[in-house]
Amino acid sequence: MKQTLKTTDIIAVGFMLFAFFLGAGNIIFPPLAGQLAGDHLLPAMTGFLLTAVGLPLITIIAVAVAGGSWEHLTKDLPKRAATLIAVLIFIIIGPAFAAPRTGLVAYEMAVRPFFADAAQMHLTVFSILFFVIAMAFAWSQGKLIDVIGKILTPVLFIGLIILAGAVFIDPQGELIAPVGDYLTQPLTKGFLEGYNTMDTFGSLMFGMLIVDALRSKGITERAATTKYLISSALIAAAGLAFVYISLFYLGATSATVATSADNGGVILSHYVQALFGPYGQIVLSVIVLLACLTTAIGLISACSDYFSSLTSISYHKWVIIVGVACATVANIGLSQLIALSVPVLFALYPVAIALVALTFARKKLANPKLAYRVVVLVALTFALIDAAKVAGLDVSVFNVLPLFSVGMGWAMPTFAAIICMCFIGKNDEELTQKAA
Repeated sequence: MKQTLKTTDIIAVGFMLFAFFLGAGNIIFPPLAGQLAGDHLLPAMTGFLLTAVGLPLITIIAVAVAGGSWEHLTKDLPKRAATLIAVLIFIIIGPAFAAPRTGLVAYEMAVRPFFADAAQMHLTVFSILFFVIAMAFAWSQGKLIDVIGKILTPVLFIGLIILAGAVFIDPQGELIAPVGDYLTQPLTKGFLEGYNTMDTFGSLMFGMLIVDALRSKGITERAATTKYLISSALIAAAGLAFVYISLFYLGATSATVATSADNGGVILSHYVQALFGPYGQIVLSVIVLLACLTTAIGLISACSDYFSSLTSISYHKWVIIVGVACATVANIGLSQLIALSVPVLFALYPVAIALVALTFARKKLANPKLAYRVVVLVALTFALIDAAKVAGLDVSVFNVLPLFSVGMGWAMPTFAAIICMCFIGKNDEELTQKAA
């Protein structure tokens, strides 16, 4: 019997994935990038869309093509290495960086503006309440599509459409001259800024959540799962592109209302208040709270699902562990959290990109098991050099590497390694025949 989903359920799955992606980084980074890019808006935005929309979309498709799980995606890597990479990614998108950031951004943009003298205690109380609510939603995995895809996300999307319409109809300023790297290399700078959304990491893990959600709707066949996984990815990518283009344009026309802003949250807050007057902060608060909450739910659920599969601790206990850790880390502060996360992103993002590229090139590889080991090792080695540079260490000896000056020293060696592995090494079947 052919397994199918109703159109409303397909849209709901896509909306759920979109909501998982659309969180803190997706809201705070594009406005600042747009303001700094100025009249170099188009190339900067193109670069950002490549890593913040293109890579997550391709990654979800790679997960679908591989079989719908992390284990399928990394089957040619040693099991311990694949598990270590997965654990590191889950720690980053979970309790260490991305999930706490949702609570921090929700507080900074949606709650703090209502307090004249906000104190640390306000953040502490809010972060506890925020993650308790997120844990409550994450508690019932099987209901994620119905709760997020059919209720929370449509409300969020309506708010975003209202904001985007107002931005394009009534921009609050003119495009100004670009600043810093956006003056000389806007495309590359935008590409690297897209790392900050962490959505490629999210794609590797959210794909598994979507598969679980589809199973709860009776979709178990591999062909049907792949089809609906890709459909949801296309819906989510379209939604993300719409949001990023709107926020980039908002930032590019914000110089008049948000002079000398040091982060996208400030720009967005000032801009919305200029657009909607005294009710602007309420509009923004609703959008930010829903965006950050849905992402927090997805991250907590994904982390708990994976860690429960590795240990004897149940999913529900992991929901509590991860939620408490997120609330604790959220009290560090937004600027400090972003500063800590950037070197880690530079180290692991190329590994994720390499895995995705290998998935699509697998049939061309002479020996997939050998190729995966070599390519991932090359990607990680050169990515660690890029990460060391971002962390402030002196690695000037590597300036001879192509693209190293723009933070992408890993790119050429990694893709050269993939090409070489198409010709190097005999596959297992050939070795068996030779031995016989």
